Amino acid sequence: MSVLLVDDEPLARLRLRSLLEACQDPAAQVVAEAGTAQQAQAWLREHACDLVLLDIQMPGSNGLQLAEALAAHPAQPAVVFVTAHAEHAVRGFELDAMDYLTKPVRRERLQAALTRVAQRLGERAAAHSQRGDLDDPLPDEFINISLRGRLLRVPLSEVLYFKADLKYLTLRTATQSYVMDGSLSELESRYGEGQEGRFLRVHRNALVAKSAVRELLRRGPHGAGEASPPDEEGAEGWTLRVATVNEWLSVSRRQVAAVREALAARQKKAGTE
Repeated sequence: MSVLLVDDEPLARLRLRSLLEACQDPAAQVVAEAGTAQQAQAWLREHACDLVLLDIQMPGSNGLQLAEALAAHPAQPAVVFVTAHAEHAVRGFELDAMDYLTKPVRRERLQAALTRVAQRLGERAAAHSQRGDLDDPLPDEFINISLRGRLLRVPLSEVLYFKADLKYLTLRTATQSYVMDGSLSELESRYGEGQEGRFLRVHRNALVAKSAVRELLRRGPHGAGEASPPDEEGAEGWTLRVATVNEWLSVSRRQVAAVREALAARQKKAGTE
């Protein structure tokens, strides 16, 4: 993982570099340092990195302003704030920061932040792989999830499916499952309506990304493979396989045609490349 250090204090950068060298899984390499937000922006215009470890209080533009500018960067790196000022945490997470570390930074906390960034990079790579057959990828949106008192923003392009379970929803990405509030009907109206919708309602309890649909299977009377047993709405035993995680979800009988259409569109697109 390539890292850019941005802090106006040389000793703070030296300590971070030392801590990063002690982190092994995932490993991180410092590729550049900057003492101001302006220096960081100048470097990023010519180079790229996976992660920016970013102080907030600096001469000139502060770290929050730099993070806001990075949101429009064509190769947007992940941001982890490293600061002595805990009062900016809420604003930091609103800017889609992956983590917020307070000085003095402990190696264990830095390692946890690196692990979170590595997971996000893996999900992003998987999402790009799924959507690689799209000529004009749609601009990304984010799903906000409250996770143990933290605000986590999951890019919509990384979501494989939403599934309803009792009073909650499960959001599934290539590497993680998250529990969130909301309703499938609301998500369907926002992301699934019309030909340009990114998600497809396949069952009363599931909304699946069209780009993640890989296979449609009709089970026999005793089920097949890893598919779940038929229920009253999916009486014919139809299921679909979800990309990357290779999980199977039930498909309602009335949604089989729509799933077939999504598969055919994807195959047609792949055949033209």
